[in-house]
Parts: sequence; C-alpha cells; structure tokens
Amino acid sequence: MSNILYVTASIRSDADSVSRGLGQRLVEGLAAKTGGAVTTRDLAANDLPYVSAERFAANLAPYAERTPEQTELAAIADTLIAELQAADTIVIASPIYNFGPPATLKAWADLVARAGTTFRYTATGPEGLLTGKKAYIAIASGGTPVGSDIDFMSRWLTFFLGFLGITDVEIVAADGIMGADGEAKIAAAQETATKLAA
Repeated sequence: MSNILYVTASIRSDADSVSRGLGQRLVEGLAAKTGGAVTTRDLAANDLPYVSAERFAANLAPYAERTPEQTELAAIADTLIAELQAADTIVIASPIYNFGPPATLKAWADLVARAGTTFRYTATGPEGLLTGKKAYIAIASGGTPVGSDIDFMSRWLTFFLGFLGITDVEIVAADGIMGADGEAKIAAAQETATKLAA
C-alpha cells in the first residue's frame, strides 16, 4: 500500500477553490488505484511559522544535541519532514498568488529543506535525499499563464522538489480562469487530473 501526502495551500474552502478541487481529484483517483493511505496537510489552516534564526539553528541541530527550546522549535519541521519522507506520492494543490506561491507554501518549503535530512551537500553540489517519489502539482491561476515568464510558482516548486530529489513531477493547471473561457479551462483541467490519476 502506498502513502499519499496531500498538501493544499489555497485560502479558499474546498467548495470554492479550483486548486483544491483539482488536487482532490488526483488524490481520490490515486488512492482508489493504489489503496494508498492519505495524509492531508492544509497549509492555510495550520498557520505555519516562518523560519527565524533560532528556528533555523534548531532545525539543523543534531537530535541528540538539541536543547529543550530547540526541540520545541524544530517540532513542526520534524513533523512536516516525516510526512514527506513517509510519502510515496505527493500531491500539492496551490493557486498562484501575485505571480508566485502562497506564503504558506514557501514557509512549508523552508521548513522541510533540511541539510543532511532531505538534501545534502557533496563535492559536486547539492544532492536530494527524497528520491523514488512521484509528485503531482495542481495549480489554479486567475490570469498568470502556467509555464510563462511571469509564472514564478510552478517553475520554483518543480525546481524545489527536484532539489530534494523528487524529479518525477507532473503538473495539471487551470490557468487564466478569470477570462471568458474560465469554466472551460477548469473543466479541461479536471478531466486531465482524472486521467492522470487513473
């Protein structure tokens, strides 16, 4: 049985969010196909902390050498990293806000990027340690074309996942949905998500 990590970042509810709707289609299809267990991490609901100097030091401190304060500061990153390590498949559902990722998604990335745990530095450069995983990114955008020069979300997230060793990444996008053909674009993206998970 596989483990699926479902990460959502939209500030909208499940009923109103296009990215959540796409992500849910992927997760439901993948879970039905593989019998996988699903862990959901709703970034908009969990108020993730931003990395401070103290939290950064705590995250890098060896477990056995952490002070009680560092253990407390590192606890959320430990949890997020454990979720990522346990997953065979990762589904990230996110809108594009102001040409880039939501701040909560960037906060999640800052917390799970831990030298020596999710990646390491080598003589030939950084090496991702989370290999052998498959990722899907479900994106919604009101006006920013996904993959365009003004899309700083999908390119960043694909690069970031690759940095961690997750290089098998597929994207399904409903972009430009504020236009006259927005509903058609959403429907096409939903169909693509269903096919990807089949």
